[in-house]
Amino acid sequence: MKQLLFILSIFICVGGFSQTIQNANYGTVGYIKEDGTIQNQNYGTMGYIKKDGTVQNENYGTIGYIKADGSVQNPNYGTIGYIKEDGTIQNQNYATIGYVKKDGSIQNQNYTTIGYYKNVNKNWVAGAVFFFFFRLN
Repeated sequence: MKQLLFILSIFICVGGFSQTIQNANYGTVGYIKEDGTIQNQNYGTMGYIKKDGTVQNENYGTIGYIKADGSVQNPNYGTIGYIKEDGTIQNQNYATIGYVKKDGSIQNQNYTTIGYYKNVNKNWVAGAVFFFFFRLN
């Protein structure tokens, strides 16, 4: 699944408020709550990121895993991608498919900005984008 290539590293809590994810035109596409709940722009629940790295859909079905080493796995534990410490996102073949930049931008493999994040740890953004918000080729 191509939308499962940006992933969330959930080991540091960013606290107290919903963090915003925006599209390239600065329109809000969703939020990440402190408890790991992922919401759409209308505050409808899309899924959950658990502290152990399990990623679930809105019905609590497991759709993937985020490992401490940055690997991203599908529900059958097959590796489908990687998140590097510098924000580079790679597919299972180590080809770069996107970037979560320190300046708050989210870019595809061609460095085209596809979105923005505010008040969010960049690793949380990578996971939410990977599983819920944008599709990367």
